Amino acid sequence: MYQILKKQTLNANTKLMVIEAPHVARKAEPGQFIILRVSAEGERIPLTIADFDREKGSVTIIFQEVGATTMALGALNEGDCLHDFVGPLGKASELEGLKKVAVVGGGLGCAIAYPQAKKLHEMGAEVDLIAGFRSKDIIILEDEMKNACTNLHIVTDDGSNGRKALVTQVLKELIDAGNQYDAVIAIGPMIMMKFVCETTRPYGIKTIVSMNTIMVDGTGMCGGCRLTVGGETKFACVDGPDFDGHLVDFDSAMRRGAMYKAQERAAVERREEHCNLFKKEVK
Repeated sequence: MYQILKKQTLNANTKLMVIEAPHVARKAEPGQFIILRVSAEGERIPLTIADFDREKGSVTIIFQEVGATTMALGALNEGDCLHDFVGPLGKASELEGLKKVAVVGGGLGCAIAYPQAKKLHEMGAEVDLIAGFRSKDIIILEDEMKNACTNLHIVTDDGSNGRKALVTQVLKELIDAGNQYDAVIAIGPMIMMKFVCETTRPYGIKTIVSMNTIMVDGTGMCGGCRLTVGGETKFACVDGPDFDGHLVDFDSAMRRGAMYKAQERAAVERREEHCNLFKKEVK
C-alpha cells in the first residue's frame, strides 16, 4: 500500500499529493509517469510525476478532479493509502546537452513542465519558463517555477494576473528578440502544444511535446495511447511520452482524446448519484 504523506489544495479543483513510494522514487526522472488505482475495484489512471525525493522515498503527483477516479483520489486524506502505484513508466526526457531552452506549460501542464525546467536549471541550462492559465485563480506552483528557471513569464487568458496573452505570443516575442534556443519543450492541452509547434516550425527550432494520451496498461499492449508520429504508429506509454512535436499528428490525437467523453460523464454521474444516496442514508 502506498501512503499519502501530504495533501495540498492548489486551486478549486487541483490537488497535490506526496506518495510514499521508495521504489518509484529511486528510479524516477522528469518526463516519466505512474499508473495508480485508488482501490482494488478502481480503474487504472496515468499521472505524470511532478516531483520526487529519492532520500525520502516519495513521489509527488498533481491532478485535477475531473473524472470519477480523480474525484475518488481527491477525497482521500493524509494517512490514507492507494492500492496501486506503479512506475516509473515511459522514457525519461532527454535533456543532456541543452544549454538554452524555452519550457512552455499550459494550465495543469505546468505541473509537468516544472520538473523539466527544474532538471534543466540544475544542469546549468538557461531556462525561459512560459506558463499560461485561464485566470489568476487557477495559477499553480508559481514559487516553485520561479526557482526552477532563469526567467519566468506567466500570462492569463483574461489578463487577471497582469498580462493578457497566449503562451505562443510570448514564445514568438522571445525568439524574435534574438533568443537562440536549443529546444522548446511544450506541455499542456493538445491544442496549445499544436500551436507552439506551429510557432517554432518556421524557425527550425527542435520542439518536444509530452503526449499524455489515454492509457490503460502502460506497457504498450492495450493500444489505447497510440498516435501517429511522422506517419508511423507510436505508443505514448513506451515510445514516449515525449515526441518531436513537428512530427505529431495532433488532429488525429485530439479526435482520439475526445472519444470517451460520454463514458467519462456517465462515470461522474454514477459517482455523484452514489455519493448522494450515501449522504441520504447517513441522515
